[in-house]
Amino acid sequence: RIPFINELFARSGAVLGAPINCRNLLEADNAILVFPEGARGCGKTFGNRYKLVDFGRGFMRLALQTNTPIVPISIVGAEESIPSFSQAKPLAEFLGAPYVPIPYLLPLLGPLAYVPMPTRFHITFGEPMVFEGEFDDEDEVIQEKVDQVRVRVQALVEQGLRERESVF
Repeated sequence: RIPFINELFARSGAVLGAPINCRNLLEADNAILVFPEGARGCGKTFGNRYKLVDFGRGFMRLALQTNTPIVPISIVGAEESIPSFSQAKPLAEFLGAPYVPIPYLLPLLGPLAYVPMPTRFHITFGEPMVFEGEFDDEDEVIQEKVDQVRVRVQALVEQGLRERESVF
């Protein structure tokens, strides 16, 4: 919805993450990257970093519908790049954004507090997970499969945290 940015994304090949677009991409043998925590995962405060929030079920339904394996991925380092202690919810609603973080260094650095710190990102790919079943099954059945993915991603995150030598 942001002018110029939406045009830039479209010209670079990005598509709206609507289920129909994702299904079409998967059926055409393309890969898609899904963040099943959604915006809730990006807007966590520093005290909740690396604690995964509940995953949505849409990615699992899509994987079941298209017989696509799920490759769990963890990213360690991103959650220290702009550490925040709170969210400006009224401002986020006004801007139509999912969240607006309030960084710890905001009073000291002013707007420069939003410049990401030079943290190292460590990306770990897990073994593909294959699931069977009906994509339109009951939510409880789908949720059990989603929880398996969430547990695996959390394990990869914890492994990445143990193995990294430094944030920078």
